[in-house]
Amino acid sequence: MGKAKKRGFRRGDLDEFYRLSREEAVQEVVKLLKESDNNAISLITLFGLSAEELLEAGADYEDVVQMRSMLK
Repeated sequence: MGKAKKRGFRRGDLDEFYRLSREEAVQEVVKLLKESDNNAISLITLFGLSAEELLEAGADYEDVVQMRSMLK
């Protein structure tokens, strides 16, 4: 985990995602994308998720294409 993530956890900025594995993060992003929630963006950038991971987890292609600037 990088310095910025550790700092964010200590400050409490990322409390809701404190004990989230990468696999759980992918599932959460897919759920948030279906709900059109803006928290999906923060999770995508926090974990550095790729489009392939999201598509394999069941995200809609259209949702992933809209987020292409933030995905690896």
